[in-house]
Amino acid sequence: MRQKNRFINVNGRLMDLSTPQVMGILNVTPDSFYSGSRKQTETEIAERADQILAEGGSIIDIGAYSSRPNAEHIPAEEEMRRLRNGLKIIFRRHPEAVVSVDTFRADVARMCVEEYGVALINDIAAGEMDADMFRTVAQLRVPYIMMHMQGTPQDMQQHPHYDNIVKEVMYYFSEKVAKLRDLGAKDILLDPGFGFGKTLDHNYELLAGMQELSSFGLPILVGVSRKSMIYKLLGGTPEDALNGTTVIDTLCLQKGADILRVHDVKAAVEAVRIVTKMNQFTH
Repeated sequence: MRQKNRFINVNGRLMDLSTPQVMGILNVTPDSFYSGSRKQTETEIAERADQILAEGGSIIDIGAYSSRPNAEHIPAEEEMRRLRNGLKIIFRRHPEAVVSVDTFRADVARMCVEEYGVALINDIAAGEMDADMFRTVAQLRVPYIMMHMQGTPQDMQQHPHYDNIVKEVMYYFSEKVAKLRDLGAKDILLDPGFGFGKTLDHNYELLAGMQELSSFGLPILVGVSRKSMIYKLLGGTPEDALNGTTVIDTLCLQKGADILRVHDVKAAVEAVRIVTKMNQFTH
């Protein structure tokens, strides 16, 4: 197995992933699936940024386009307007914050990096929804998180099908990584895309084989926070899914996750501390 790259370059500084990091979600959207994450006013956005950093998050992931199933498709101009507003507020309060932007649009990614110094691009579509994305992130020279998704947010949950989900996700990433490397992209991170174009069973089959992704030697980000793979199994709603989230985050850490993307930063930071402590005695 290839030695995993343990560092990514964020705004000219190396972030060490040998201890997993926690990315806090800040949604400047009116319609994200988890109502507790929707932040609209200046006060709400500022307080959420404060909370992520105070609870031990090292990356703020700002998103202005809801990618929940059947989400409304908004134009790029509206996405940019929401992001400009949010980024201004974050950087006014926390000029040194490491911020990633959750977007599948190359123009939006470029604006956020060039105008605001955003450190990472987090693309749910791995370039599939904007043909310019790979070339753009290679030019911008920022770490690029690409996620596996079958379909688009509007149709991904209609008829997802796999013969062998782990193999198919691996093949998907092998092709994408090769294209990005050819374009000169440096820091590439993989997100298996739990909940995106996957049934309940697909998600758990992917979780069971997630350690296979480590063969790429690239950092792995996972985002399972309060998703339907938890509450459809256990009952309830996203509001009831914190315990299940922490359980799956812990399993993902044991299977090689380097970054946890979460709504509940404190719980994820505690999971990282516990698994990190245990790992001192398992090598």
